[in-house]
Amino acid sequence: MSRILIVEDDIAIADLEKDYLELSDFEVDIETNGKAGLQAALTKDYDLFILDLMLPDVDGFEICKEIREARDVPILMVSAKKDDIDKIRGLGLGADDYITKPFSPSELVARVKAHLTRYERLIGTGMRKNDVIEIRGLKIDKTSRRVWVNGEERQFTTKEFDLLTFLAEHPDRVFKKEELFREIWNMESVGDIATVTVHIKKIREKIEFDTGKPQYIETIWGVGYRFKA
Repeated sequence: MSRILIVEDDIAIADLEKDYLELSDFEVDIETNGKAGLQAALTKDYDLFILDLMLPDVDGFEICKEIREARDVPILMVSAKKDDIDKIRGLGLGADDYITKPFSPSELVARVKAHLTRYERLIGTGMRKNDVIEIRGLKIDKTSRRVWVNGEERQFTTKEFDLLTFLAEHPDRVFKKEELFREIWNMESVGDIATVTVHIKKIREKIEFDTGKPQYIETIWGVGYRFKA
């Protein structure tokens, strides 16, 4: 079942859109302000986004821009503004469609189905879907070797990326420093265990909100490290 996020501050409109989409067997969530909508878009797994243009806190243009930088899924923008400049701007930021209010809910459903069908067809016939790990706001794109934290891209060295990815691929498993060194550096760890410690410290500085209380990579004293699922 495809999952859709509606970001719309008019609750009556959002509920109507949700009702029609659920009747077509979509799973639908609603956020009524831009800040919450952006947070949900970047931290949860959705197959399509419906964004109102005028929103409290963060407008639909900014949400569209940040989603498109992090994800490649259909985005539909909805607005009462009929100006071509807004349509051009929205499409230029990566939106796949622009619907002007008022519109019929059945039209919205038809467009949603069309975009999802097209996207799934592209994925299945040549447009490779990147291998991505997403955990609580941390996104690791293994295909492009890029990392985002709450939508903000962070730069990693080759070994930092390899170490972070390896840990994230094996959540809740404790690894000794010697094991990590052999796995990532492909060498025996005699005299080089400090290399792992240094790299873990650098990774935490890039992904943790508070390095003193890490939410991703946990130290198991006397043993090694564990990535918390």
